[in-house]
Amino acid sequence: MRKSKWWMASMSVVLTAGLLAGCGGNGDAKEGGASSPSGSSESSGNSGSSGSKTKLTLWGAVPAEAGPQAVIDAWNSENPDIEVEYLRYVNDDGGNLKLDTALMTGQDADLFISYSLTRLQKRVDAGVALDLSAKTDYDIDAQMGPDAALWKIDGKYYGMPTKKNMSFIWLNKQMLDDAGLPIPPLDWTWDDLKAYAAKLKKDNVYGLLQHDSSYTATLDGTIAGLGDTNAEGKSNFNNELWKSHLQTLHDMMFVDKSTPEYGEQLTSKMPVDTMFLKGEAAMLSAGEFIFRNANNLAEFPHDFQIAFATVPRVTADQKDFKYPGGLGDALSVNAKSKNQDAAWKFAKWYADGGMLPMASGGRLPSSKSVSSDEAIKLLLQGVENMYDVDSLNKVVFGSFESFQLSIPQQVIDARKEEYEKYFLNKQDLDTTLANMAKRHEEFIK
Repeated sequence: MRKSKWWMASMSVVLTAGLLAGCGGNGDAKEGGASSPSGSSESSGNSGSSGSKTKLTLWGAVPAEAGPQAVIDAWNSENPDIEVEYLRYVNDDGGNLKLDTALMTGQDADLFISYSLTRLQKRVDAGVALDLSAKTDYDIDAQMGPDAALWKIDGKYYGMPTKKNMSFIWLNKQMLDDAGLPIPPLDWTWDDLKAYAAKLKKDNVYGLLQHDSSYTATLDGTIAGLGDTNAEGKSNFNNELWKSHLQTLHDMMFVDKSTPEYGEQLTSKMPVDTMFLKGEAAMLSAGEFIFRNANNLAEFPHDFQIAFATVPRVTADQKDFKYPGGLGDALSVNAKSKNQDAAWKFAKWYADGGMLPMASGGRLPSSKSVSSDEAIKLLLQGVENMYDVDSLNKVVFGSFESFQLSIPQQVIDARKEEYEKYFLNKQDLDTTLANMAKRHEEFIK
C-alpha cells in the first residue's frame, strides 16, 4: 500500500470538515454538489402574500435526474402559486457543511433532507429544524408506522422520515453460480462472507467491495443491540464482537486480499457501485440507492442477474443484532424559513405520494397512503429479469429488526479516526479498541 504526504493532508482536511459539519453517511454521497443557492422568495411572511408566487428551495442528496426533478416538476405543475426549486448537495462532509452553512446563514433552504439521525441532531441543536410534532394536521406516527419513532429527538419530530431504508449485500449471481456457491442464508456471518469473498476473487475481480455508507453497518448493528454503554456507564466500544469484525476486515484486506485496502479505496475514491455493475466485484455492501444505477442499463450495462443477502452478523450466536434499515430520508422544514406554511404543505404532499417518481431509483415511500405494490412495480419496471426474485423478496422486501444510530456525531468522528489508524496499519487492534472506548468515555463525562 502506498502512503503519501498528499493522502495524509487530504485526510486532515476531511476529518476537519467532519468535525465542523459532522459526518455520517448514506449512499447518495457522490462527487459534485449543489450550486450556491440563488433567488429569494417573492413573498414574505409565513404563508406568502395573496396573489403572489411563493418560492421554496429543497436541498437533497439524490441527483436531480434520478427522480427529484420529476417530483419538483409535478408539484410545480399542480401548484402554480408555490414554486419549488431543487438543489443537490453531496451527502459527505463537504456537502453537509455546505447545507449547514446555508441553513445557518439564511440562504435559500426552506426544506432539507437529512440522511442520518446524527446529522439531523446537529441541525436541531443549531435551531434550524422546525418542530413538526406541533403540527396538528398530519400524524407522522400513523402515516409512517412504528419505525418512524426512531427519528424522534427528545420525543419530537424535527424531520419526517419518508422512505423505507434498506442495506444489504448485492451479489453477482453468475459469479456465485460459476463458483458453485448458493445465495447465502439470511443468518450468515462475516466468517461466511470472508470465505465467499476468498473463493470469488479473481484477477481484477474483488470478492467484496463496500460503499462508504455501509462500512460500519455491522459495527452499528452490533452496538445497537448491546447498547453503547454497559451497566456501569462505561463504553461498550471495546467489545469482543467489534474486535472480531475489525480483525476480519483487516485480514480480508491484507491477508486474503479479497477486498481493497482501506487507504487505497479512500485515495482512489473507488466508484464501488460502478465497479460492481461492470463485473469487477462479486459482492457489494450498499443500500437501496444502488438501484438507480443498476436499473439504468443504458449507462451501466450488465448482463448478470443480481441477488441479495443480508448484512452479516459477527457470529452465529450473536444476540440482539439489529439490521441497518427502518426508515430514512428525513424531510425537515427550516425553522428560519419565511415560508413555513408553504414548505409544510409541500412536505405532506411529498411524503404521501409526491415522491413516487423516486421509486424507480430504490426510494420506496414509507407512507401508508402510498401503495407498496405500485412503488415496487416502478422499482422493477422493465428490469424484472435482472434480479433474483426470491432473494429480492426475502432480503430487500423482508422484515428485520432495525435501528437508527443515535451515537453523537463527535463520538462517530472519534471512532472513525481510530479504526482508520488500524486499517492504515498505524496502530494495533487492541490499542484501537482501547482508544475508541477512552474517547467515548471522555465525551460521556
